Amino acid sequence: MLWIILFLFITLCVFLPGFWVKHVMNKYKQPADRYREQGSGGELARHLLDRYGLQGVSVEETAVGDHYDPVAKAVRLTPDNYSGHSLTAVTVAAHEVGHAIQDSRGESLFLARQKLVKAAMVGERLAGILLVAAPLILVLTRLPHAGGLMILIGAASMALATLVHLVTLPVEFDASYGKALPILIEGGYLHDGDQVHAEKILKAAALTYVAASLASLLNLGRWIAVLRR
Repeated sequence: MLWIILFLFITLCVFLPGFWVKHVMNKYKQPADRYREQGSGGELARHLLDRYGLQGVSVEETAVGDHYDPVAKAVRLTPDNYSGHSLTAVTVAAHEVGHAIQDSRGESLFLARQKLVKAAMVGERLAGILLVAAPLILVLTRLPHAGGLMILIGAASMALATLVHLVTLPVEFDASYGKALPILIEGGYLHDGDQVHAEKILKAAALTYVAASLASLLNLGRWIAVLRR
């Protein structure tokens, strides 16, 4: 019973942040036309980039999640936020523009995060290879310690992605509260009474990657459990 309770507790800790992020984002997608007069999320992103002299940064629609791509110099928004006129759309757009501003200024935390992200991507690929190869190596070498070492290395590599997002969380909060929120308030882009709700969206935007990373840890646990059998 104790193990069941512990498992449920860990599961809640892993999935609750993700549920909360989705709840907040979906909640403020309504009313869908609240910011129609000011323009869509994509139009606001373009306006803000131009305002900060970032004409070289493009604004694109994507199906893989809202993000700023520092290599392509592009703010990418999901269809709901790119073409949408909700509070979520304009707030998320401002958050991603915040990352573009960090990049343009060469802010040290942002640059450090990019290096860590590259390392994490390599680590995740390595983890996938090692976790799949571990049983085969165990069979070929007949050395239990060899398989265990492979699993340990693979697990560490996969956990690196979560560590990266936790360590670089200040970058996300700066994009939300150090960049996007002041821009939205000082520019008068928010309707009366929307600031408190925009702050919730900005917090959710900052925690998006962390929530996804925590969920990946549960997947890592499944891999280890399977390979130990």
